[in-house]
Amino acid sequence: MRKRIWIPALLLILLAAAFGFVPGWLEARTNKVDGLPLIPVSAEAKALHRSLRIVDLHSDTLMWNRNILHRANRGHEDLPRLQQGNVALQLFSSVTKSPRGQNYDGNSGDTDNITPLVIAQLQPPRTWFSLLQRSLFHAEKLDRAVDASGGELKKVEDAASLDALLAARAGAGTDKAGAGGGGPVGAMLTIEGLQNLQGEAGNLDALYAAGFRMAGLTHFFDNELAGSMHGISKAGLTPLGREVVRRMEDKGMIVDVAHLSHTGLAELIRIARRPLVSSHGGVQAICKTNRNLSDEEIRGIAATGGIIGIGYWDGAICGTDPRAAARSMKHVRDLVGIQHVALGSDYDGATTVRFDTAHLEQITQALMDEGFTPEEIRAVMGENALRVLRAGIEPLTP
Repeated sequence: MRKRIWIPALLLILLAAAFGFVPGWLEARTNKVDGLPLIPVSAEAKALHRSLRIVDLHSDTLMWNRNILHRANRGHEDLPRLQQGNVALQLFSSVTKSPRGQNYDGNSGDTDNITPLVIAQLQPPRTWFSLLQRSLFHAEKLDRAVDASGGELKKVEDAASLDALLAARAGAGTDKAGAGGGGPVGAMLTIEGLQNLQGEAGNLDALYAAGFRMAGLTHFFDNELAGSMHGISKAGLTPLGREVVRRMEDKGMIVDVAHLSHTGLAELIRIARRPLVSSHGGVQAICKTNRNLSDEEIRGIAATGGIIGIGYWDGAICGTDPRAAARSMKHVRDLVGIQHVALGSDYDGATTVRFDTAHLEQITQALMDEGFTPEEIRAVMGENALRVLRAGIEPLTP
């Protein structure tokens, strides 16, 4: 009898240990800093960096099972590292589905890597098989962090809350360590692929109510709204996709073109009524992969008044050197103007990078080395994003 009791108990202990260990082990293996030498940062670059209002258009940190208020020994960002890097506003993405064997060229939506992760992280059962509930859980997770942060993390949902954040930071001055601008860090919710609508345009209302203010139409596979850059069909927008775009623009939800098929992006540029954002990626002129934007696409996004966030990982810039990111930013500047360049790290998005968010001064130095003026660096590091976000999250007036 004793043996019969101990065997199930042992199995439960082993299962609990696995659930506690595997998600963290997986994140440590997927979100890496490569450890190669950083570029030297001058006193001039450090001083300039402390004066910037930095905005990062994309990270996937909410996907992982850790408290973003505490400094972690894995991954790329959390509140202490955002503060050290002097980030004013971080856009946190909700990732709800990704295919097995994920690649840049062709994926079906028949499989999903996120479901096992959701279950292994012991998320609420309602999130196990509902993509909509996964996003709503991410919003709740951010809300809990904001509430527990003692005012150090503030949710941004409209122009008023954005302006209040910036005013609080301006009044805070430099932090005690002298390593950042001080004051609270803003958090805005975004979505990596609207497969979480589950085919129903009306579900956009629930996402908006939860605080989501930007969304990409697709991720690594085709969905009910459009073809993905990495999907099978490479198709354009569907009737549902066009309806959702109109609803987003009316509500004040920014349309993110990252991962959208080239056909879909061309169509979206033609019909957009508000500035488009490419939240994270690169440019084919510097790094010719199917993940990145052509010069024609860059011109099209710029023509809407939009911005292009440049990432720091190999698929975006063909390397991890911050100078490669700066060269991509320089290409966008030279092609369409400095007002269309922004940051889009893709931190914690199963990426390997040279530096985490605590060391964003690497980008400031790399831009200086490429000959960017201080005012151009201010624009790239955050002012362009602040302009587009502030305007884009306000509802359209009839």
